[in-house]
Amino acid sequence: MGKAYELRLYVAGKTNKSVVALENLKKLCEEHLKGKYSIEVVDLLEKPQLAEGDQIFAIPTLVKKVPEPVRKIIGDLSNEEKVLVGLDIRTKINN
Repeated sequence: MGKAYELRLYVAGKTNKSVVALENLKKLCEEHLKGKYSIEVVDLLEKPQLAEGDQIFAIPTLVKKVPEPVRKIIGDLSNEEKVLVGLDIRTKINN
């Protein structure tokens, strides 16, 4: 078994952007991390105190807890390349 990814998605209720972010995240994980990830969804309307621990300032925000380094990606996660690079799943190719 390769690296396991622990991902936490911060949302604020069931907004369109939050729903799209979760759908995009699940799709990316199934394509690129099948069997090697866990997703925890934190609704800040229910648990606002959790925003402080990960220093969340915008919603939705994805936080990669494991493997380190911790990374954050803000938005609906629709830019697949940006998300894969941000999560260190794919390294950025510099020409």
